[in-house]
Amino acid sequence: MSGKRVTFGAKPAAPTVDAWVQQGNGVEVAVQATPPASAAKAEIYTARLTIDVTPELRGRVKVAAFRQGVTVAEMIRELLETRFPEGGADA
Repeated sequence: MSGKRVTFGAKPAAPTVDAWVQQGNGVEVAVQATPPASAAKAEIYTARLTIDVTPELRGRVKVAAFRQGVTVAEMIRELLETRFPEGGADA
């Protein structure tokens, strides 16, 4: 070992919605480091669903979730539960 010590800073948080969305598009954005908000995942969600969307749609979804104060996963779960209710005609 070289004796070098590597330190990791706090995960950066975007100061604006646009910067937050652009982070996911591989664009370097200067942001101030703030500790991330801890949100526990619900243990009942055990299946993963992957879909392909355009970068523009992804951005719109992220902005909508941000403005509603929820995660993208929470917002999509609510949309799916509304569209496909348990015991509903579409199930």
